[in-house]
Amino acid sequence: MKKITLCTAALTAALGLGGLAVSAGSASAAVVCNAAGDCWHVDHRDRYPGVALTYHPDDWYFHRHWDNDRDHHWRDYHEGRGYYDHGVWVPR
Repeated sequence: MKKITLCTAALTAALGLGGLAVSAGSASAAVVCNAAGDCWHVDHRDRYPGVALTYHPDDWYFHRHWDNDRDHHWRDYHEGRGYYDHGVWVPR
């Protein structure tokens, strides 16, 4: 009886740690926008001197009406680190 309880506890702990690892990895994804209204998806949060960036949850993208939004413009995902400046990718 003790062996089954110990196995169940070990399996529960392993599943809990696995779930924690998955949730921690997905928490870093976000949508970032600059002061010019350029918005894009990122997997990391960087800071650049003199550049004001606002971070939003990853699902913020789906709650926007991009076609009718004068203040925000969706930009394509770009490989590498950097940011958009008035529609132009600035690599870092």
